[in-house]
Amino acid sequence: MQNQIEQIAERVRAGGRIDAADALLMYREAPTALLGQLADGIRARKHPEGVVSYIIDRNVNYTNVCVARCSFCAFYRPVGSPEGYVLGFDELFRKIDETIAVGGGQLLLQGGHNPDLPLTWYEDLFRAIKERYPAFKLHALSPPETVHLSRLSQLPVEEVLRRLIAAGLDSVPGGGAEILVDRVRKLLHCYGKATADEWLGVMRHAHRFGLRTTATMMYGTVETDEERLEHLLRLRALQDETGGFTAFIAWSYQPSHTELSGTEATGIEYLRTLAISRIVLDNFDNLQASWVTQGGKVGQLSLAYGANDMGSVMIEENVVRAAGASYCMDEVEIVRNIEDAGFVAKRRNMHYEFLGDPMFREREVPRMLSLATARREGDTSVPEELRNYPARSRAGKQLRVVKH
Repeated sequence: MQNQIEQIAERVRAGGRIDAADALLMYREAPTALLGQLADGIRARKHPEGVVSYIIDRNVNYTNVCVARCSFCAFYRPVGSPEGYVLGFDELFRKIDETIAVGGGQLLLQGGHNPDLPLTWYEDLFRAIKERYPAFKLHALSPPETVHLSRLSQLPVEEVLRRLIAAGLDSVPGGGAEILVDRVRKLLHCYGKATADEWLGVMRHAHRFGLRTTATMMYGTVETDEERLEHLLRLRALQDETGGFTAFIAWSYQPSHTELSGTEATGIEYLRTLAISRIVLDNFDNLQASWVTQGGKVGQLSLAYGANDMGSVMIEENVVRAAGASYCMDEVEIVRNIEDAGFVAKRRNMHYEFLGDPMFREREVPRMLSLATARREGDTSVPEELRNYPARSRAGKQLRVVKH
């Protein structure tokens, strides 16, 4: 076995591609240090300049009302819950103003599958944002959200994407992938929101329309090692076909406060998963470190296991926080981690084009010592503009009557 591992390692060092059987053997049996060396070698070949990038944007969850009811999610609230919310346009404008104030130029906009938000709500929101902030980018709506809007509007996914692009959509985040194996998706109760083929299909259409997207994997629930690798190989195959993915992000399942419960994977398992992802995904240029689930120090160590990007300053986070993780790193902290690891830190955009040196070295930027939330606790206000859109659920109809 040791000889076989070394043969695979030599192929990786030479820039060769590995198959499912090779990947499984390496993932299960190769020493962690060897996986790290191989992944770091690939990173160095792809990014010989020694730069580690990051983006200043804000992660905003516009609603927590969701009919998908995934068993691993601690964030969602059912239709009619007193804890459910929808952010108003003015609330989102304020969040954009705050993002611009710290040097950001993009909103990562994702939320629950809310039956009371029709496609026209998203179109009007996107147009309103673009009218007020023409240069600001919308990295918005994961594939399951697009599938949800397709079902609500009874329009094909391609038409939903066309309309969203016309309204201002700039790129698509890779959320909702979990594990791209339907056996797993059925056990996690996320098969109904999007099958593996549906998730990949949205990304295929997005790439054909010229949008760039990211890809993700949430591991550590009910999947096998083989299924984790099947997920990676399906992403690699689509990237071979379209070339539309800019980056891959893996994170560990966060079990606290979820229906599924369980235990979180270890930091070592995260590093091994990151490294094998870098080895398998030979056609992905960029891998992000998931400091938001692993913390700053494991995030920093990720830079020796294949990651070349520290992800987002985020500014705000709600989903992972609901499951018990609340790590925070502002730009100063992210840059310190990058530079202490021996790399040069550069700001980037979603297309991984470098924008310049750290913003806090160019002008004064307020420190951010904790991540913001979607809303202050106890705020149950209903946005005024919601009365312009028909609600589908009984609770939604009653709420709009009562609250106005």
